[in-house]
Amino acid sequence: MKIVLADDHPIVRQGLRALLEAETDFQVIGEAGDGLEAVALVERVEPDVLVLDLMMPGLAGLEVARQTRQHSPQTRVVILSMHADESYVLEALTAGASAYVLKRSTTGDLVKAIRDAIAGRRFLSPPLSDRLIDTYVEKAKGEPLDSYNTLTTREREVLQLVAEGHTNVAIATRLFISPRTVEMHRASLMHKLGLQNQVELVRYALQRGILAKE
Repeated sequence: MKIVLADDHPIVRQGLRALLEAETDFQVIGEAGDGLEAVALVERVEPDVLVLDLMMPGLAGLEVARQTRQHSPQTRVVILSMHADESYVLEALTAGASAYVLKRSTTGDLVKAIRDAIAGRRFLSPPLSDRLIDTYVEKAKGEPLDSYNTLTTREREVLQLVAEGHTNVAIATRLFISPRTVEMHRASLMHKLGLQNQVELVRYALQRGILAKE
């Protein structure tokens, strides 16, 4: 099974590589240190599985999962996260993840998650359960449309990079577009989200889980 690892901490990737390659049928064929790199790498090498940290710089893990589902539907996504909140799990599954593994889980859980994902089954780390998620889904029905879901893929990319403090020029270079186009996307996303300034944008990114809280 060909696996790509995406985590912004090199020491974590090294540990995951060692653990997973102890399985005779697992092969780690690539690593990425941020979300944009992860999306590009998956498109290039077409792995069977992407093991993905939920909190990633450049592009959040949930958005990486969503883009992977769009561009590399054959790749199964296994999310690694410290968050056991049902809302995070539901968003991950909605974004296309096959498994959600808590970072406090055992190596055996991660291995099982990867095998279940490959087999087309869903895996949730204990104490998470399908019943718990189904209950949360029912509770969430009838709530107003999430304005984040009205953003385009490019607007989501720009949102995170702006929240991380990158300039329009730096974002343009990273995304291979013009600074003027960055400004247009920025204005559009702020209008859709009802944001007035950089402070509100950063606060929104923190509340949304796009940026990790220190």
